[in-house]
Amino acid sequence: MSNYPTPPFPEQQQNWPGSTKDMQPQPDHGETSYKGSGKLTGKAAIITGGDSGIGRAVAIAYAREGADVLISYLDEHEDAKETARLVEEAGRKAVLVSGDITELAQCQAVVDKAVEAFGKIDIVVNNAAFQQTRNSLDEISDDEFDRTIKTNLYGTFRICKAAVPHMPKGGSLIHTASVNADSPKPMLVAYSATKAAIVNLSGSLAALLAEKGIRSNAVAPGPIWTPLIPSTMPAEQVKSFGSQVPLARAGQPAELAAPYVMLASDEASYISGATIAVTGGTAVI
Repeated sequence: MSNYPTPPFPEQQQNWPGSTKDMQPQPDHGETSYKGSGKLTGKAAIITGGDSGIGRAVAIAYAREGADVLISYLDEHEDAKETARLVEEAGRKAVLVSGDITELAQCQAVVDKAVEAFGKIDIVVNNAAFQQTRNSLDEISDDEFDRTIKTNLYGTFRICKAAVPHMPKGGSLIHTASVNADSPKPMLVAYSATKAAIVNLSGSLAALLAEKGIRSNAVAPGPIWTPLIPSTMPAEQVKSFGSQVPLARAGQPAELAAPYVMLASDEASYISGATIAVTGGTAVI
């Protein structure tokens, strides 16, 4: 769409993990635009980081395609309740589970709650992420590096390990990677490393789980306008966010919904081990 906002954005910063309502301009999650066609009728999904940003867009799309959705999130209760409202508005069941997926017990609790609520798990979207922008290695503390690895990588691994025994043949694991897996950013050392690892993990799972009929794929977004941006980047970088890609703007969460729906659907039955780039024109090879 040519009418999506382009930089410069208003200079803005938030405390991590950020809030959708405080963003200017407001992100588009497909609230008024996404139209379902029954691609996921009868399916049940877990979406980590499902309260806002890409996770909210995926939750809306999945619900409108006929899936029930468990929304795992840290502590952004206001955002999570709004996402749940949109899922329920589509006539599907929404389950909210708050907590920190850097903890093994929380990952297990997310899966247990989904099984309790839905009786099965057809789709897992590992989308929750942590990052911080740093100008030098000295600025990256061990605790920060640890949180990045545990959120982005351990969380993905642990959710998958707990969910797979409850997934039927035809199940789909979808992992949010990043263009940074291919083109690592100097100011996102830890984050870029985890995203490269997620692409590799996704490929390994595709081969490992093929005999079970469970597919594993990744989506690699470029710059997407979500609360993670104003809550983890300096104000001057937020102002120009997205200007560096060929399309010269940040993508909106709604523009990520289609690949997540396709990869979750039975139409993607022969797609496993793939990484789909949604980058505004930046090539991922």
